[in-house]
Amino acid sequence: MKGDRLAATGNARAAVQFYGAAVTLASQARNLPPVLVEYVRRAAEARDRIQAHIEAHLRRQLAAAGYDEKSSSSRFAQSIGMLTGRRQLYTQAPRAYYFPELPQIQFFPRESFPWLDAIEAATDDICAELQGVLGRNRGLEPYIQSSGDVPLGDRHGLLNSLDWSAFFLYRNGELVEENAALCPKTLAALEHVPFPRVKGRDPMVLFSVLKPGVRIAPHHGFLNTRLICHLPLIVPPGCHLRVGNDQREFRKGKAWVFDDSIEHEAWNSSNEPRVILIFDIWRPELSEQERQLVAALLEAVDTYAGPRVEWTD
Repeated sequence: MKGDRLAATGNARAAVQFYGAAVTLASQARNLPPVLVEYVRRAAEARDRIQAHIEAHLRRQLAAAGYDEKSSSSRFAQSIGMLTGRRQLYTQAPRAYYFPELPQIQFFPRESFPWLDAIEAATDDICAELQGVLGRNRGLEPYIQSSGDVPLGDRHGLLNSLDWSAFFLYRNGELVEENAALCPKTLAALEHVPFPRVKGRDPMVLFSVLKPGVRIAPHHGFLNTRLICHLPLIVPPGCHLRVGNDQREFRKGKAWVFDDSIEHEAWNSSNEPRVILIFDIWRPELSEQERQLVAALLEAVDTYAGPRVEWTD
């Protein structure tokens, strides 16, 4: 009602705030009375209509000032989306370790990683080795596995499930000899990758298999000191990755790099498996000294045993 009143008196900027507040509050309610459902729907339509009108006004004014979205700053374009409500603010929220003052970038510019050229060029060779791996029907294991050492919740609904499986070439910093022997060209293509080197943790290199119809729920990675690289290999139509506000469709042989400490999700809407090569790299903003210190810190965390504690009644 407040939104309606403000809109009727010509104060659309204030009206959209009240419409938006109503929709947000309604989304938090478990069971809305039927009479309110229609009000909320109308509020959402009014909010969207006014926001579109505001954005059109802003773009006309910016165009008059010489703004061209195609040639101007992509960061500024993102800011317009956030100002008008089309985009949300997503920030790094790693589950285990946060390194301050790193840029909040969802997908990194492809040109920042020229060594990806050689990996993309080896796509056919990598695919051939992948087919050999899949043909053996051995070595795949659940991507998310339970452990007695940590209270691991089933955030994805995929705990111990082969619906999302992995064939590891490097695991927890160690070469998986039997698997690696099947993929020499794959490993050769990764020769110049700036892998993190953390004892017991990194690097990680694997083929990731997502079965048809499976969705990986939104989640955050453990660290923000690394980035994740994907090389799509078997990608039927309908396979996507969303990182923050940016959703992309996988294309065979077209690699990308993203920050997995920002909320992300993936899904396979096709009737065939989706397979990608995944590996992690150091964030390029970290100095060599910072990389060494982060590696030493994480290794110290992993080697802590603590005093023996005996409980008595």
